[in-house]
Amino acid sequence: MFIDIHVHPAFYEPINEDAKVEELRHDALDIHLNGTAPLQHIFNQMRCAGLDRLCLLPEDYSTEYGRPLVTNEEIKRLVDLAPDRFIGFAGVDPLAEGAADKLEHAFGDLKLRGLKLHPSRQHFYPSDERMNPIYDICEKYHRPIIFHSGLSWEPNTLAKFSRPIEFEELAAARPGLKICLAHFGWPWVQETAMLMLKYPNVYADTGILYFDNALEFYKRVFNHDIPVTWIDRSLRHQVMFGSNNPRFEQIRMADAISRLGFRESTLELIKGGNAIEFLGGLEDTFTGGVTGER
Repeated sequence: MFIDIHVHPAFYEPINEDAKVEELRHDALDIHLNGTAPLQHIFNQMRCAGLDRLCLLPEDYSTEYGRPLVTNEEIKRLVDLAPDRFIGFAGVDPLAEGAADKLEHAFGDLKLRGLKLHPSRQHFYPSDERMNPIYDICEKYHRPIIFHSGLSWEPNTLAKFSRPIEFEELAAARPGLKICLAHFGWPWVQETAMLMLKYPNVYADTGILYFDNALEFYKRVFNHDIPVTWIDRSLRHQVMFGSNNPRFEQIRMADAISRLGFRESTLELIKGGNAIEFLGGLEDTFTGGVTGER
């Protein structure tokens, strides 16, 4: 089971019937070369990369744009079109009025599997007390959170909100809440590793590709900035494969992650076992194969 934990479906054809919304998404995400992709094209990409499941992440910047870029209902629609391939996450603008009610609906009615938040874009620190109602709901439903962490190429973002160390207070205060620092918190990857070492509820994904090609950049991060042995011996249960598609290509990143010298058992955890653990299992949509048990 090979799972991409970090995919943005903003340009999937079934949710792009409105040309004005599509244009808004291109501008708001600063992604301009991608056209809309039919689901068959997505499935072909998955096959070429060897991927079995994609975790679809929405963007809710309602305060900035007056509406989410991708709504929770659109994520649910995509999941319903391909429940054997897609895992849906919710998005809320956490400091906007009604955010808690929206999240309750996303988990209770839409049955979405986790929450995606972007502190750099939504301009909040993870330890902000105003976030507590959101965290309470995630704990109530046993849903994990994927946080953007580190560099963001999106406009109107400030890295100070998403530096990995800013997540320590949350990780310490809520040990039962699983959080993922997306993009491994790059460029603060050693800071991310430190948090993972201290807090077993902290995960990270591999959606990083900011210079060079996938293999060269991965070698720099996972063979140099973080030695292979750190992951292979100590952090192997907390790293998940993520591509940050469509900004980065899944095929090259999936190939690169397999060529870094990890033990086969570690690689299997990165590719899928840890994601299943992070999600609390996939029993409702998947039987057989990797269970995610340690």
